[in-house]
Amino acid sequence: MSTLIATDLDRTMIYSRNAMGEKQFANVDPVCVEIYDDAPLSYMARAALTRLTSLAQQVSVVPTTTRTPAQFTRINLPGGPFRFVVTSNGGAILADGVRDPQWDSHIAARTAADGASLAEVTSALRARIPTDGWVRKMRIADDLFCYLVVEPDEQPADFLPDWQEYCAAHGWSASQQGRKIYAVPLAVTKSAAVDEVRRRLVADGTLPADHIMLAAGDGWLDNDLLLCADKAIRPCHGELESLGWQAPNLTVTAQSGALAGLEILEWMNTEVLQREYRTEEPDPV
Repeated sequence: MSTLIATDLDRTMIYSRNAMGEKQFANVDPVCVEIYDDAPLSYMARAALTRLTSLAQQVSVVPTTTRTPAQFTRINLPGGPFRFVVTSNGGAILADGVRDPQWDSHIAARTAADGASLAEVTSALRARIPTDGWVRKMRIADDLFCYLVVEPDEQPADFLPDWQEYCAAHGWSASQQGRKIYAVPLAVTKSAAVDEVRRRLVADGTLPADHIMLAAGDGWLDNDLLLCADKAIRPCHGELESLGWQAPNLTVTAQSGALAGLEILEWMNTEVLQREYRTEEPDPV
């Protein structure tokens, strides 16, 4: 195989019922892929489930998510088990389902050297939010980064720009994806973790040195992943869509919601078929 696929999950591959919308939910033959608190939470269109399963049998697929390892294991993602999974926005690598201690040590050293500590940032964040009102929850993820769950309609207009300014000055980034406002160390990125996975797959002969990488994602925390890919795709919804984000290697879907997830997988399948066909073409006599 000569292709690697790195893909975000939430609102790229998998969708809540609300994210799909009731009309789309009724029409895509949804399959539940995640149960939380004894209730269905995330779905894929049945056709997308079939396509991802097929792709995972042909090429190296690396799920790449901001979810923590525990949150990822709730998903019954088609095509698994996956040899490598990137979680915690690149803060953790799961190798054959086991958290990789070498990568943990690397991230710990980088975050300690490159910016403010998690304790400093969470303290600054708490000082900026009210005890009630538009902030519903504050969470620390994997002892690496933090996020707020908010009511966007009630959120002060100046909160995010002010918080982004603080984070940028302290070696962190801040971004908002729907109801979640993330603060993440600059050293913790999806692209860095995927580069490490690529290095290992080339070293053991799974991927050739001249492989190509395809990537998909919908949020600001995916932008570095999309930029490091040879070819990338994003849905016409989500944070990157609201920002009008573009790149020379980028394709944008025509569909939104779960249909965008299916379109992304069809695009990937076409790219894989073209790549594998070119790779297998005989040399001219």
